[in-house]
Amino acid sequence: LGPLIKEWSPLLDIDFGMCQTGNVTKSTSTFKNTEISFRPGEEFDEITADDRNCKSVVTMDGDKLFHVQKWDGKETTFVREIKDVKVDMTFTFDDIVAVHQYEKA
Repeated sequence: LGPLIKEWSPLLDIDFGMCQTGNVTKSTSTFKNTEISFRPGEEFDEITADDRNCKSVVTMDGDKLFHVQKWDGKETTFVREIKDVKVDMTFTFDDIVAVHQYEKA
């Protein structure tokens, strides 16, 4: 799901959630549920919630989880950072940057 959908979802009554356990990340939303399994630092094939076929790599550095997706000569980077009971997620695509904060329910 694109950053605009996430930004407008509270106004449209769209539910979105994310959880991570070990090397498995699950995203759930009104539109589509996704799950990725990965080994840190190893490239894997990923089909995104918006049906893009990507080559992806997930790495960790301290409290930050980096997720890079590459497709059709383009690249998106997600950085998830744990802060107390919140997770800040920063999306970067070209010169566009969006930040989304998740809090434990």
